Amino acid sequence: MDFDFSDDQQQLRDAARRWVDKAYTFEHRRAAVAAGGFRREAWDALAELGLTALNVPEAHGGLGLGAVDAMVVMEEMGRGMVLEPLAQSFITAKVLAQYAPAAVQADWLPRVAAGEALVVLAHQERRARYHLEQCESKAVLTPDGYALTAHKSIVPAGDQADAFLVPAVLDGQIALFLLERAAPGVRTRGNLTQDGSRAAELEAERSPATLVTTEGLAALELAVDTGSAAVCAEAVGVMDQVLAITADYLNQRKQFGVAIASFQALRHRLADMKMQLELARSMSYYASLQLDQPAEQRRRAIARARVQLGQSMRYVGQQAVQLHGGIGVTDEYIVSHQFKKLTQLEMTYGDSLHHLGEVAARMQATAGVVDH
Repeated sequence: MDFDFSDDQQQLRDAARRWVDKAYTFEHRRAAVAAGGFRREAWDALAELGLTALNVPEAHGGLGLGAVDAMVVMEEMGRGMVLEPLAQSFITAKVLAQYAPAAVQADWLPRVAAGEALVVLAHQERRARYHLEQCESKAVLTPDGYALTAHKSIVPAGDQADAFLVPAVLDGQIALFLLERAAPGVRTRGNLTQDGSRAAELEAERSPATLVTTEGLAALELAVDTGSAAVCAEAVGVMDQVLAITADYLNQRKQFGVAIASFQALRHRLADMKMQLELARSMSYYASLQLDQPAEQRRRAIARARVQLGQSMRYVGQQAVQLHGGIGVTDEYIVSHQFKKLTQLEMTYGDSLHHLGEVAARMQATAGVVDH
């Protein structure tokens, strides 16, 4: 199988990398965290680069590119630990293009492509614990349209977003709605997360909303799988930088008059970090390549990838901190922020134990079908 990237994909990577290197240095990022974890000017810059339009169909003003292109971009976003939730535009484009009525697509996708509308997935509930089928939010059909009552947690940039994709129970089954932040009855309460990005609590009380699809669970699974593939790619980008910074530190730090990179035990640990990174990279490729496959095959692939990525993120992050010693946990040094970023990514859309359970359950189900 050919794993080489096309010339267009290489150019896309180069463009994203140049922007990160120039406009999103560690100092820029620290300033963004201090300012609240989200910068509209950074979001506008991503839109100007065409990255918010990446997966939007060409018919709606997008570039019409695929999952591998999104993966390439998210790796570069990971290198800079970019706070702005670019992956949410990929999720929105994928879900609306596949499930939304034509009128909803025509209304929202051009704005998503232009970066004019930040639409984010708001699905996590306090008692759901990553289980997508558990949903306490409710929707009813009134003479004026659909009314939504919901309480969602850890909504990416929720107090900055223009609209949300919200699952809610309608007539006994999960449906997916588009809810505008400016709608009556909508309240958001923002906060910083562990990695410095922004999230919010979202509450809606009989708020008017637009129905995206009554196949809410299937659409939600696609959204979360798209987000998970982005998490994998972003984590690879973070780990790539962690490894480079750690290797550079070991080459500079001296004991007994020699660089500690010459110590065999430390070289072995660095080699193990590299091995974990490459395992993660290959599974990230696997996750993105499976995104357009049938739902069961896609879900199984994503769960497998997330198990490996979780192991790699934890190992690479912990080893980097240990190899740096005390400096590795100081706020002034980038590695501590990378470690926090990896820790948060590992828990986004389900932690490693959750995905391990998903893998086991799907293997059991497959075995049951074969036995039958």
